[in-house]
Amino acid sequence: MPTSIITTDDLREFKIELLEELEELLSKFHTTPEPISWLRSADVKKKLKISNTTLQNLRNKKIIKGHKIEGILFYDAAEIDRVLLENAVENEGVGHELH
Repeated sequence: MPTSIITTDDLREFKIELLEELEELLSKFHTTPEPISWLRSADVKKKLKISNTTLQNLRNKKIIKGHKIEGILFYDAAEIDRVLLENAVENEGVGHELH
């Protein structure tokens, strides 16, 4: 069985190739998160046209998650939009009559 000698230059070259391959693989999976747009309770109530009690109920039921900082609740605007889309209902014609 022939023996081959590995030099430090060979190891250095292998290391560089390995690091380049790892960087390429990681770059495929790494995405920069988009900045979160935060809404306060008043903004959410206005957007959803709901009362304080309804907003509290949505939080209690874990439908909407609030983040409290020094007594002020903040909501992720994208999460509010997602909840709205997930809970869309078909218009059943209630209150709408065709003439």
